[in-house]
Amino acid sequence: MKRLFKVRYMILGMMCLMYFIAYIDRVNISIIAPFLKDEMALTPTQLGLVFSAFAYPYAAMQILGGWFADKYGPRLVLAILTSIWAIATILCGFSWGLGSLIMFRILLGIGEGGAFPAATRSFTYWMPATERGFAQGITHSFARLGGAVTPPIVMAIVAAYGWRESFVILGVVSLVWTSLYVWLFRNTPLEHKWVKPAELTEIGVNSSELKKAAAGRTPWKQMVKCMWLVTFVDFCYGWSLWVFLTWLPSYLKDARGFDVKQLALFTALPLLAGVVGDTLGGVISDFIYKKTGNLKLARCALLVTGLGGALVFIVPAIYTNSPLTAVILLAASFFFLELTNAVLWSLPLDIAGKFAGTAGGMMNTGFGVAGMISPALFGFLIQRTGSYELPFLISAGLLGVAAICSLRIDPTNKIKDEPEDALSLEGTGLGTVH
Repeated sequence: MKRLFKVRYMILGMMCLMYFIAYIDRVNISIIAPFLKDEMALTPTQLGLVFSAFAYPYAAMQILGGWFADKYGPRLVLAILTSIWAIATILCGFSWGLGSLIMFRILLGIGEGGAFPAATRSFTYWMPATERGFAQGITHSFARLGGAVTPPIVMAIVAAYGWRESFVILGVVSLVWTSLYVWLFRNTPLEHKWVKPAELTEIGVNSSELKKAAAGRTPWKQMVKCMWLVTFVDFCYGWSLWVFLTWLPSYLKDARGFDVKQLALFTALPLLAGVVGDTLGGVISDFIYKKTGNLKLARCALLVTGLGGALVFIVPAIYTNSPLTAVILLAASFFFLELTNAVLWSLPLDIAGKFAGTAGGMMNTGFGVAGMISPALFGFLIQRTGSYELPFLISAGLLGVAAICSLRIDPTNKIKDEPEDALSLEGTGLGTVH
C-alpha cells in the first residue's frame, strides 16, 4: 500500500510540473509584449489580438480534449497535446510578423486547450473525493507559480540571448516533460507496473472493474444540465484571470510608471499571491467537506468568498494614487480570485466522475471564451479611452455576478452512468493509503 501511495503522489508531482510549465509557455508572451510591440510596431489593439489568438482554439479544444481523454485515456491524449504546445512555443521564436505570431499562438492554443481537462480526468482513478480539492489546488498553484516566475525567467533569457531564444528554450523544456510523463503515468493504478494488484485488493478495489475504466456513451443532456452554471461562473472568473495574465505588465508600465527593471518584481507579486490562494482554497474546501460531510457547503463557500473578495479589492486598486498600493491591492484581489480555482476544477470530478474530462472541458470552455474576448476588448477600450479604468470595472462587475450565481451550484447533483459508476475513488480506500 505504501508503494501505491508513493506512485499516486509522484503522479501528482508530475502533474504539478505540467501546470507549472504550461503557464510559463502561456504567459511568456505578456512579458515579451513590450519588446514585440516596439520591434513589430504593434498597436494596443493588435497586441490584444495576439493575446486572444491563443484563446480561440483553446476554447474550441476544451470539450474535445476532455472527451478524447475520457474515451482513449489521458496518457495518450495528454502526450499528444503537450507535444503540440511545445512545438508551437518553439515556433513563436521564429515568428516574422503579426500574422505568423498569431498563427503560432493559435497552434499553442490547440495544444494547451485540452490539456487541463485531460489532466483533470487523470485524477479520476488516482485521487479520492476527499483529496480532490487539494490535488486541484496544488496543481493550479504551480500554474500560478509558473506565471509568477515567468517574468524573471523570461527577462533573464532575453537579457542573455534574446526574446526569440526564450521561446525556443521553453519549448524544449516542455518536450522533456512529455517524455517523463509518458514514462511515469498510467491511466489507472492497475496498469502501473509499480503497483501490485494485491495492493488494490487489500483496500477493496476490484481490479476487474478497473479494466472497464474507459467512459461509455457520454450523457450530454445531463452534462449540460449539471455543468452550465459552473461554466458561466468559470467564464466570469476567467475574464479577470486573463486580465492579470495578459495586461498586468503593460498596466504597471503604462498606468503606474514602473520601469523595466521593476516590472519583473511587481508583476510577480500578484501572481505569487495567487499561488497561495490556489493551494489554500483547495485545502480549506477539503477540510470543510471532511468536517461537515456537506460537499455543497465545502465548494460554494469558497466560490462566494473568493469571487466576492476579488471584487472588494480590485475596485480600490483602480482608484488609488499610489502605484505600490495598487500592486498590493491587486495582489489581494488575485489571492481571493484564486481561492476559487481549485474548487472550480474539483466540480467536474465531483459531478461527472469518469466523464470528468468532458465535464472539465465544458467548464473550461467558459474560461476559453473569456480569453477570446477579455484581452482583445481590454486593449480596444484602452486605445479608445486612453485609460484602464473601464476595463477593470467590467471585470469587477462580472466578479459580483459570479459570486451570486455560485450560490446555486450543487456538486451533489451528479451525472449518472448506466450502469452506475462503481469506480470513483470515493469509498475505495485510496484516500487512506499511507
